[in-house]
Amino acid sequence: MYATLIAVAALWGTATGLLVPRAAYRFSVEPEDAWRDACPAGHALTGPGRGWLGSARCTACATAGATVAVHTETGPDTREAPETREAPDAPDAAPWRGGEPWRGGGPRYAPALLAPVVSALGCAAVAATTGARPELAVWLLLAPVAVLLAAIDRRVHRLPDELTLPAAGAAAALLGVAALLPEHGGSWLSALLGGAGLGAFYLLLFLVNPNGMGFGDVKLALSLGVVLGWYGWAVVFAGGFAGFLFGAVYGLALMILRRAGRRTGIPFGPFMIAGAVLGVLLGGLAA
Repeated sequence: MYATLIAVAALWGTATGLLVPRAAYRFSVEPEDAWRDACPAGHALTGPGRGWLGSARCTACATAGATVAVHTETGPDTREAPETREAPDAPDAAPWRGGEPWRGGGPRYAPALLAPVVSALGCAAVAATTGARPELAVWLLLAPVAVLLAAIDRRVHRLPDELTLPAAGAAAALLGVAALLPEHGGSWLSALLGGAGLGAFYLLLFLVNPNGMGFGDVKLALSLGVVLGWYGWAVVFAGGFAGFLFGAVYGLALMILRRAGRRTGIPFGPFMIAGAVLGVLLGGLAA
């Protein structure tokens, strides 16, 4: 039963992680820009959820590439191979190809491997430490949102309000339901206080140094505080400290490698989320 629970959690993480790249691609824009609604080649993104759900490969681009391949194989073709070209009207498409120019023929417009791997490993680890307690369902439902936020922040140093604020409300509401079920391992009141406490701490950091802490991080802290607070204040402190530790190690490594300076901004959201995951793992084991 225990092994089955972990396997199911890993499958859930993989399935939901596969949906992250397209959503992250659409969300990864500057604050004043509208969400992306087309691939780098300009083809409209369609599918379930008004185009938000789907693979990270453009069907129209893939079809165009297949047409060229069939034409070449069915008879002599003396045309020159198509040249590599930049996608029209997509000046920010290159980062999603690792700095490489866009090519026709159906390339992926967003990294599609890292998100499902991270999501699967995270969900499996949480299931292994939490067990069959009611809060496990909450962690699994919040996991794809966490991976999505980390992916967006890593790309454009931004945490959209459309995700952070609903995540905080959803975490509080779902844990409220979990608290009504038998054999839960936490406290809903403690979760609410944890969200308020961690959010207030990040707000203070933002007010002291707005250039060093984004307001999106403050909003993210609300949901992470609720999650960590479920297991008590010790877990809130542990998860919050771990986030700062992870961020500091990453920043120090960049400076040692001379890829960043002391004033270089780094996306802090992924480290906050990683610290919260560690806190949940510790809290699940302790509970």
